[in-house]
Amino acid sequence: MNILHLISSPRQEGSFSIQLGRAIVAQLQSKYPGSTVKTRDLTAAPFPHLEEVHITSFHTPVEARSLEQVEALKHSDEAIDELMEADVVVIGVPMYNFGIHSGLKAWIDHIFRVGRTFKYGEQGIEGLVKDKKVYLAISTGGIYSEGAMKSFDFTEPYMKSALGFIGLTDVTAYRVEGVGLPDVKETALAKAIEKVAV
Repeated sequence: MNILHLISSPRQEGSFSIQLGRAIVAQLQSKYPGSTVKTRDLTAAPFPHLEEVHITSFHTPVEARSLEQVEALKHSDEAIDELMEADVVVIGVPMYNFGIHSGLKAWIDHIFRVGRTFKYGEQGIEGLVKDKKVYLAISTGGIYSEGAMKSFDFTEPYMKSALGFIGLTDVTAYRVEGVGLPDVKETALAKAIEKVAV
């Protein structure tokens, strides 16, 4: 079992999404002894936000790419290779202003490649990243899974839609919620970890 653990919180040891993600990884390792874990911290080594050279490179045939374009594709190629090699992907998703961290968005921008992770066919768009399980470790300061703030949650819906586009449709989300609420924060992480079942 090859496990890819993506970290997108800059808070490091103070991050609830990292702690929840590690708990998911630990359960996976317990269930599948001998598994290997590849951890990629998207804040320690951030992917560049897309610029013209990246977009042009994505759409240039291999044989026609310049040296600059080949260099510009290195992050994308590496990220896609890691994703393809993984059997299970654990993604830390801390909420920032109702959405995902820009570092995670940059990673997504680099793995969306026509011909590599999706294609256009007679039946429409087909995702090419298949037969993988994905776990989302979402952390939020408030409660967004239900109640008045549910419509403000653009983490889980976006991640599931984006990952599904490239073929990753087996996605389970776990949430550590209310970490900013005085009456909830002390027990939020423990309650979230209790719900994890891989």
